[in-house]
Amino acid sequence: MTWQDYPLITFLTIGLWAIGLIMLYLTLENPKLRLVSEIIVMGGIAVLLYFTIFFWMDLDRPPFRTLAETRLWYSIFMAMIGVIIYYRWRLPWMLLYSIGISALFIYINYKNPDTYDKTLMPALQSPWFIPHVIVYIFAYALLAASSLIAVKGLYYIYTKKPIKNTLQFADNIVYIGFAFLTFGLLFGALWAKEAWGHYWTWDPKETWAFLTWLMYLIYIHIRYRHKKQVKAPLWTLALAFVILLVCWFGVNYLPTASESVHTYTS
Repeated sequence: MTWQDYPLITFLTIGLWAIGLIMLYLTLENPKLRLVSEIIVMGGIAVLLYFTIFFWMDLDRPPFRTLAETRLWYSIFMAMIGVIIYYRWRLPWMLLYSIGISALFIYINYKNPDTYDKTLMPALQSPWFIPHVIVYIFAYALLAASSLIAVKGLYYIYTKKPIKNTLQFADNIVYIGFAFLTFGLLFGALWAKEAWGHYWTWDPKETWAFLTWLMYLIYIHIRYRHKKQVKAPLWTLALAFVILLVCWFGVNYLPTASESVHTYTS
């Protein structure tokens, strides 16, 4: 598999997801047909995963170097998390959101492909490279799911609808996402020590990564110390995801990006 095959993979994956989701919403009351629709959705994930594995083999290096490559992994993790949440809590709207975000990122890659070469700069030739990127992208996917819960909760508050167990549901996802975010920071520090001789240098990327981690820690603190508050944790959770997006790819557009050794390159 090469990048030349990606357009076919894009339309095949998105096509399977579209068919599966439409069938799912039309057959929620029919267990047998619902199972078929769920299999079609997972078939789309399988196609994307198949491409990514063979793309890795063709590159002869881990496909984590460029921003587009991380979007590819994000699409896989986001879709998988949507399926897991759907089976755990039976929330079709969360599956729709997760698959929708995955499809959007796949399409962005289709419209804005990077230059994929086989070389890795010396700093990336580290055993910490793969675990650092994987845990971060997985954390980002989990926390993206929590952001939708925050938006949904705020909508319910301002339209005076009961939010039921919205915050408890958000907690389940945020705590896991925060754990992976913490491992990402630790792996990154160990990688930086090996590559540049310092655990932390307040590089722009490192600074925004710390701000992201801190925002989710604030959410956890509010939930622990002020359990009856509703608006504050929901707004914190929504703002935290904005900081996360700046950390992931928004920092590349900041004036300080030229000083960073962590910006993704083509």
